[in-house]
Amino acid sequence: MPCCMPGVAFVPALLVSWSSAAFIISYVMAVLAGHVEPLVPYISDTGTKPPESGVFGFMINISALLAAITMYIRYLLIEKQNESSHFVWSSCNMFTLCVGLMGCTGMGIVATFQELAVPSVHDIGALVAFGSGVVYITLQSIISYKSSPRWNTYFVCHIRMAISVTSCIAFIPMIVFASKISMTKIDWTPGEKDYTYHFMSAICEWTVAFGFIFFFLTFIRDFQRFSLRISTEIHEDSW
Repeated sequence: MPCCMPGVAFVPALLVSWSSAAFIISYVMAVLAGHVEPLVPYISDTGTKPPESGVFGFMINISALLAAITMYIRYLLIEKQNESSHFVWSSCNMFTLCVGLMGCTGMGIVATFQELAVPSVHDIGALVAFGSGVVYITLQSIISYKSSPRWNTYFVCHIRMAISVTSCIAFIPMIVFASKISMTKIDWTPGEKDYTYHFMSAICEWTVAFGFIFFFLTFIRDFQRFSLRISTEIHEDSW
């Protein structure tokens, strides 16, 4: 393991780099293919038509898996820290994990049920993914404050809370503007009906998505001080 990634820091680092690549690669492919306009399409718009749809679905599903692993390790880390500090209820930590895993499930739905194929299921998945994600990072920000200054610096806590607040603020208009759009399409052009709603909602969507990425980026330092071990045992009397 590289010296710059001790502990399990490579897990959030891989999540951040992979998710960023998923968004960027599918966007570039969709724009070059002429399937979307370059100016702020929805994230899902960039993964609706082949060939980018296959890349988008595959990479976002992997991102959902990496996010779930990262959240579970974060849960274990807090449980271990809590043994000596007792800064948060274990049930609160478990609830936060469940909310996060719900968001990962929503990501899987978004990746599997594409926007034009099954729009209602896709929209529900997106709502679950973004809604649960915003709640998760907000709860994690609160937990970070409770664990400071022993386990987190106040600077990191402030960064996490700033990202959470920004994501929350962007999430609300994202839903409001999206609800005003009267048609399901991906090839938007300036000046047509509902374009302004689409444009504003898409900006908010990208803001929330990269808010998640930057939030998980702050986990890397915490994960450097944490390691996991898997033990294998054979019970002879079970045969």
